[in-house]
Amino acid sequence: MEVGVAVTTMRWYPAPAKLNLFLHVLGRRADGMHLLQTVFRFIDLEDRVGLAVRDDGGIVRRDPLPGVAPEDDLCVRAARLLKAETGSPLGAEIALEKVIPMGGGLGGGSSDAATVLLALNALWGTQVPRQRLMEIGVRLGADVPVFLGGENAVGEGIGERLQPVSLPSAWYLVLVPQVAVSTKEIFTDPTLTRDTKALKIPPFLPGLGHNDLEGVVLRRYPEVARHLEWLRGRVPGARMSGSGACVFGEFASEVAAREAHAALPGTMQGMVVRGLERHPLRGGV
Repeated sequence: MEVGVAVTTMRWYPAPAKLNLFLHVLGRRADGMHLLQTVFRFIDLEDRVGLAVRDDGGIVRRDPLPGVAPEDDLCVRAARLLKAETGSPLGAEIALEKVIPMGGGLGGGSSDAATVLLALNALWGTQVPRQRLMEIGVRLGADVPVFLGGENAVGEGIGERLQPVSLPSAWYLVLVPQVAVSTKEIFTDPTLTRDTKALKIPPFLPGLGHNDLEGVVLRRYPEVARHLEWLRGRVPGARMSGSGACVFGEFASEVAAREAHAALPGTMQGMVVRGLERHPLRGGV
């Protein structure tokens, strides 16, 4: 700690992952952004974000991610954006315990940024309404608003237009291929389907829809294809989340999901997770 700087005790907050239960690409805007329709489902796989208030206005990241500059760090960018929007004189020290696989299509970075916005809004006493936080959050990424809204939702537009949706209880086996999929590469692939028709939902029925990005990813990344093929041998409706690399299958019970996990080959990694009804911070920070 710098001499003369007062810093509060660090508090820790959850940042859950999400699954895209389906992901349809409906078209493309003039600015190149894709128009989507998806269902976001929170799961109980969580990063932990640590925050302490500084009285000198500084935004400081403890133990920065190797190779990630502050201007590319979503947690730092979220804190700086909230500070700029509110004019708060306070600052923050930020720490992160990373559990959600990076680049897996589970929304970890977006969730971390959303938790920073939610928690600092409370710690700084800036009292920005949730809807306004969602408008701010989309500037950090299209997946950030759903974590700020805090409810499982149908996402449209670029993913920021949200309608809460009720989802049945479910368990999932999530497999984590050890490859890094480039989202930009997938969305710019000329073979990507971009004219899927929008579905009328809610209600949401398990197994509805598909993932339009899947075909492109499976052709480019054989490891993702291998994991999905194995999982579909147990769950025919298994699919990829987001732009990958993670794939998942839905189970009606924890026992069934854990039985499938126990049969996983030694060359594959995965985890059993539970679907959440809402974000753990939906009721307040």
